[in-house]
Amino acid sequence: MKFFTQFGRYFLLLKKVFSKPEKPVIYYKQTLKEFVYLGLNSVGIIAIISFFMGAVITLQTAYNTENPIYPKYLIGLGCRDSMILEFSSTIAALILAGKVGSSIASEIGTMRVTEQIDALEIMGVNSASYLILPKMIATLLFNPILTLIAIIIGIFGGWIAGTLAGVITSENFIYGIQYAFIPYYIVYSLIKTVVFAFIITSVSAFQGYFVNGGSLEVGRASTKAVVYSSVLILLFNVILTQLLLS
Repeated sequence: MKFFTQFGRYFLLLKKVFSKPEKPVIYYKQTLKEFVYLGLNSVGIIAIISFFMGAVITLQTAYNTENPIYPKYLIGLGCRDSMILEFSSTIAALILAGKVGSSIASEIGTMRVTEQIDALEIMGVNSASYLILPKMIATLLFNPILTLIAIIIGIFGGWIAGTLAGVITSENFIYGIQYAFIPYYIVYSLIKTVVFAFIITSVSAFQGYFVNGGSLEVGRASTKAVVYSSVLILLFNVILTQLLLS
């Protein structure tokens, strides 16, 4: 019964979030701030993790395809497809669920327990829309850019690791990342990223918005935001893969 109650509160919150803004100019300025806070500040960690993921994928593929019947360019092809289909979207989303999700939940939760949200409501401001909508727009627009950055840097990391370790020549790796390329895989990855961005923002905001208590409950809400977002990301990863690639 509690699940259905929370489910209903979640959709009622989304209804408030997507209601018409009182002053669009204020929302525009707030969205630009969230672009920096939630988007640009995440580029560094995504770049570092993507580089090493690409490197590890390349080396593991090389060490597991040492049989001479396998052409060397398969190493580059494996790195490309692994980064595009899974690592750039799903793994990056799980990382952002920890970084961005906990930040959103703790920020909104702190505003709830310090009665700042109540003050906004008293002044006639739609607090749900004002606090959550700019974050949602920022992540929906910027996370696909993070995914593209992850793909590029991941493949670059694979090329660096493969050539420096001597497991593949630069020519074979480049041929592999060009071989039988399917542009739709990029579209598939971006669609997943947009869905994951919505999950991270909405679930984390929901956990923070309905916090009751003090700082201890804010910490618990942040933990719940990361856990629930991660589980939903993995669930929708399976669903979207079946829908988009079958």
